[in-house]
Amino acid sequence: MSSPPPLTWRLAVHPELPSTADLVAQAAAAGEAEGLAVLALRQTAGRGRAGRAWESPTGNLYLSVLLRPQTSAREAGQWSLLASVALAEAAGALLADQGRLALKWPNDLLLDGAKCAGILAESNLAPGGTLEWLSLGIGVNLAHAPALPDRPTAHLGATEPPEAFAHRLLARLSHWRDVALTAGFAPVRAAWQALAMPPGSALRVRQGNAYVEGHYAGLAEDGSLLLHTENTTRRIIAGEVEGMR
Repeated sequence: MSSPPPLTWRLAVHPELPSTADLVAQAAAAGEAEGLAVLALRQTAGRGRAGRAWESPTGNLYLSVLLRPQTSAREAGQWSLLASVALAEAAGALLADQGRLALKWPNDLLLDGAKCAGILAESNLAPGGTLEWLSLGIGVNLAHAPALPDRPTAHLGATEPPEAFAHRLLARLSHWRDVALTAGFAPVRAAWQALAMPPGSALRVRQGNAYVEGHYAGLAEDGSLLLHTENTTRRIIAGEVEGMR
């Protein structure tokens, strides 16, 4: 693959927004070029995966970015995993022991086993099934850890402002974007697996109202989760990991 054109981020900082993701989606629909990054110091209607509300106190990071990777729609999840790697690297710079961090498939960053960040990918399709645009919404508990009803939470204890973290994160996103566009998903997959739980970790995955239990066996070449059960290895394309131990 040839080297991709460099991406220059255009960071817009807002004191308050209902949702950074909504603003990026509106800009994308209006034809905004990739590289737009919207940071809100506070959100009033933030959301997470599966439509969950995302509490957004001042001091944490609420960032959405616009990409136009011109890849097939089935590769959208790979870009969420790419953003997870960039996020883990940016967060690791704040910790003396980066081993306290771990990635949880498909879109969470854990600190000492508790959720401290998440990613929400939203996209729109062009004719022919390619991605017209991709929005990555990233929330990070920098200074506060709002409680969640179904899982423990943690914060990074950061004293730097969200703008400083955003700049470091955007730099890592640029790096991994260039890697993916130059060398494909394989290097991203390897980096994600190096930052994830140890192979063999027991997992429970919720798919709708059903659960699948087994042991983590890495990522498939397309980024789906490999789960080893009693007599087979299952490929999980969609679902939510609820148990890790």
